[in-house]
Amino acid sequence: MPGISGHGAVTRSTLRQQIADALRDEVLAGRLQPGQGFTVKEIAEQYGVSATPVREALVDLSAQGLLDADQHRGFHVHEYSADDFRGMIEARSLVIDGMFHALNKGHLADLRPDEPRIAAALAGVRRRGEEAQRAALAGEVTVLIGYDLRFWRELASAYGNPYLTDFLHRLRIQGWVYAVQHLRRAPDLRGRLWSRHTELVDALVRRDTETARRIVEAYNAHSLSVVEGLTAGADG
Repeated sequence: MPGISGHGAVTRSTLRQQIADALRDEVLAGRLQPGQGFTVKEIAEQYGVSATPVREALVDLSAQGLLDADQHRGFHVHEYSADDFRGMIEARSLVIDGMFHALNKGHLADLRPDEPRIAAALAGVRRRGEEAQRAALAGEVTVLIGYDLRFWRELASAYGNPYLTDFLHRLRIQGWVYAVQHLRRAPDLRGRLWSRHTELVDALVRRDTETARRIVEAYNAHSLSVVEGLTAGADG
């Protein structure tokens, strides 16, 4: 597992966040499997820290839907189903479609693509998308997840509503938690992962929300197709 800094000016709150981030990365990397259990004591010993920030981090991850608490026994990684995954994609789709509708109608504040803050934000998002695309085309799942999460979070936050940004980010993490266990079974993912990140940004820069909507719809269909294909292969 990644190292955790427990020295110097690191506060308990910072340590709590570091542990939560490290454990989330372990789940997203597939090293902590769905259903796998552990105790606060085991994690504290593994990271060489006290039990309190570990317990707080595990409670945080439980609130995010990544872990479940086992009464008096510890925690285990939440097991999402195929129906859960489809529900996550549907929820994301509904929210993003609403955001695009608001963009198209000009109902949201600060949405002019020539406005300096938005333009600068989208330029940064596009760079993140370029990295995500490279990882997707190379079939590098772990690298892709990191850039993909940042890409979508920064894309949503560029348009201003932090509540929607956090909601979509949480859904996307949960979706990756489900998908990664199946993607790891594939011997070669080169060319099989979605890689139209910059195309989406370019459509939004042009304020072409119809094209952006079609790209996102294709992304959702592609995600379902790839994961369900791998699931069917595992079951067959």
